Amino acid sequence: MFIQVFQGPCSRQEEMHALLDEWRRDLAPSAHGWLGGTYGFTDDGQLVGVVRFESREAAAANSGRPEQDAWAARMNALMDGPMEFHDCDDVTLLFDGGSDEAGFVQVIRGKVDDPARLKAMMADTDALHEARPDILGATLAIEEDGTFTETVAFTSEADARKGEQVPPPEDVQRELAYAMQSATFYDLRRPWFESA
Repeated sequence: MFIQVFQGPCSRQEEMHALLDEWRRDLAPSAHGWLGGTYGFTDDGQLVGVVRFESREAAAANSGRPEQDAWAARMNALMDGPMEFHDCDDVTLLFDGGSDEAGFVQVIRGKVDDPARLKAMMADTDALHEARPDILGATLAIEEDGTFTETVAFTSEADARKGEQVPPPEDVQRELAYAMQSATFYDLRRPWFESA
């Protein structure tokens, strides 16, 4: 799997939501290898999108289409400033990835010097599922320099906040402290999802 993350300031949220829905309706059917996406706006007006493709090649083929170029120009025109893009070939799924049933999504961006350590933490799914039943699934996308984007799908924000109050085991606390030392959290309180 390949993940592309994009984000940037956008105050024209209804128009942007409609444009992303238009992409799903009109362009997705011919975007070979597109698997789906998670989208939303933070409280301070950041648009965040996490888009999944079968491979980097499929994503590049989609970007090279003339109709995609025309659509992207319309998207840029709705932004209040430049967009950031992050391309990730190294993708780990937690509980089969995200969930289109989520009521709340947190996108966490950070950087680690040992990506294998971060991925090992995601592999202990039994303990995590028992401790945090509010987590429906997640994706962990890592760039070559150790920058990561974790997208966590929760049943609801209330459940997520309640789950945060339960201290994890000491070894898990240690690993979380390592992973989140430089992290920024983007809360998507009204996320929406698209799937192939």
